[in-house]
Amino acid sequence: MKTKIYHFVLCVLMACWLNPAEVNAQISVSGQLRTRTELLHGQGTPLSKGDDAAFFTSQRTRLNVGYKGYRTQFYVSAQDVRVWGQDASTNNRLTNSSLNGFMLHEAWGEISLLDTNKTKGGKEFLLKIGRQELLYDDSRLLGNLDWLQQARRHDAVLLKYSNNGFSAHIGAAYNQNRELKTGTSYDGVPNGYAAGTNGIGTMYKSMQFVYFGKKLKQGNASFLILKDDFQKYTLSETAVKTWNKGTWNRVTFGPYLNTKLGNSWNLNASAYYQTGKDKDGLNLNAYMYSVKGLFSINKNISVGPGYDYTSGTTTGSKANHSFDPLYGTPHKFWGQMDYFYAANGFGKGGLSDFYIHSNLKANEKLSVQADLHQFSSASKIINTNDKKISGNFGNELDIIATYNLTKIISFQGGYCTFLPTKSLAQVKGVQNPQKMANWAYLIISIKPDFLK
Repeated sequence: MKTKIYHFVLCVLMACWLNPAEVNAQISVSGQLRTRTELLHGQGTPLSKGDDAAFFTSQRTRLNVGYKGYRTQFYVSAQDVRVWGQDASTNNRLTNSSLNGFMLHEAWGEISLLDTNKTKGGKEFLLKIGRQELLYDDSRLLGNLDWLQQARRHDAVLLKYSNNGFSAHIGAAYNQNRELKTGTSYDGVPNGYAAGTNGIGTMYKSMQFVYFGKKLKQGNASFLILKDDFQKYTLSETAVKTWNKGTWNRVTFGPYLNTKLGNSWNLNASAYYQTGKDKDGLNLNAYMYSVKGLFSINKNISVGPGYDYTSGTTTGSKANHSFDPLYGTPHKFWGQMDYFYAANGFGKGGLSDFYIHSNLKANEKLSVQADLHQFSSASKIINTNDKKISGNFGNELDIIATYNLTKIISFQGGYCTFLPTKSLAQVKGVQNPQKMANWAYLIISIKPDFLK
């Protein structure tokens, strides 16, 4: 795959060099180099007493090539993600092939199904097929998860229609582990990085969604219906999976609203219901809702409250009442330290998150964001003695500063701290937890445009 990508990029660059006057309007070449240096002392989950902090630098390197022509677009994004020192400095191979971070992030083509005499009026009817990001609304259920160095993408087909501020999208995906001679069973664990929903553990076999959106005078409103399907299986007495024909089907749907109230308030709200069967075949009856208000004190300072609620399952329940936020960007919503709905589980009890969010734009180049969260379990917690204990998970403070040195160079630094409780340590399975968790990071991002 590497060789094919390199040859493609080389051919594009040669074409640009040989005849730049003709290709400048059609071909774009851009890139990104993003390093993130992190000091982790309980990021994601509390550390046990005696555990030491971690320190490392990861790097994402991307090369993006795009083409735009008559009724068609084409885009390829190749990326490499790895930790500094992961590979031996004198070896031309990876020290561990399972850590290979080189891959295609995106590779898609888009076809206009309408002639240009109709698209000039603002109407669009497009077919997009291939590996692509799915990014909708505030990225809560469908997002590119850009914070994660490897990000998120889908191998899918997407039909898009838009006209006069209204848009309708229909998307579908169908996954297989490899080319097969017979059968279509899918084990839900692709090659590479661990896959799955934010509920962790299993990638969908197939997925279909319908999205309707409408631009408002001040904001936008939308409605999403998404069905994702998981391969059926049975477990032996020794917990060995046997894949069966058919799928368990999960359906999630609900509205989203982003609008202004007067001249100073911005309102963001959403609510979703989840039904059908989960990835393990249990009956599903779950929901979530979110509301956030942001008040602009002046053009540089804004502050406001927010509340998120995701339903959870009480111990002993035969049905699954735990809402799964699907394929979104959890880092954006439930605290920067990723204690919830990220790569670190916290049981099935759901989450109640009350927070205060604030933004300060110091000048044209510097901005500062500060958030304070109060996290609690959405359902009761039972300890090892079968007694109910406090549902309080603790507090998190996030402070993030972003400085744009130029249009292509930016710096972002963050400091976050979490004060976990014994209840949080229990649902995360941490013995003898430390009383405080901290995380600090520095991102340096360079995003050049080589050719527009």
